[in-house]
Amino acid sequence: MVFSLCEHFGTEVIIVHASEDASFEEELVQDVQEIITVFSARLNGSRSHKNKLVLDALKKAASEVGGS
Repeated sequence: MVFSLCEHFGTEVIIVHASEDASFEEELVQDVQEIITVFSARLNGSRSHKNKLVLDALKKAASEVGGS
């Protein structure tokens, strides 16, 4: 599908890292590692956003208590 789109728009595709000597199992392990990396990054990003909201709420509450 990607190659078809590139051909339609006249874009040349150059494969930089072609691993012809890698076995099926090695490619599968690489793919699974990349999937885990993506999902863990999303999870950590989600956590950091939630933690930032909690910290902001705590700072706001502390400033209200300290200011009055």
